[in-house]
Amino acid sequence: MLARLRHPDCSRSYRARRCQIIYAAEDADVFDMPTKIRLGVGMAIPAGYALLLFPRSSIGVKTSLRMTNSVGVIDSDYRGEICALYSSTKWSHHVNAGDRIAQGMIVKSEYVEFVIGELDETERGEGGFGSTGV
Repeated sequence: MLARLRHPDCSRSYRARRCQIIYAAEDADVFDMPTKIRLGVGMAIPAGYALLLFPRSSIGVKTSLRMTNSVGVIDSDYRGEICALYSSTKWSHHVNAGDRIAQGMIVKSEYVEFVIGELDETERGEGGFGSTGV
């Protein structure tokens, strides 16, 4: 897959991993409101696929940073620089250019056409939010 680095050293490839580590392209001070952090890379994602952008597990364990929209979805027709939205849950947090702040996974993304109609019955039915147990 073709990727274009828009900032030096913003992404490096690791063959054994399913997710690509993605680096911050700029310094950013993150507070309780969403802050857009440039990631310094654009991608030509093949049609039928999407890039899912997640925070790295160490971000949730070692910092107060949270990805504002939980997961970023980058469609195959997007060609701009990829960014991530982060906020801080407890205090301000400084992100340095070059920090490993995200990971991306390319996944197959089928086009599905929604049709309005009646749904079939299942054992679970309309039970949600804990209805299947802990």
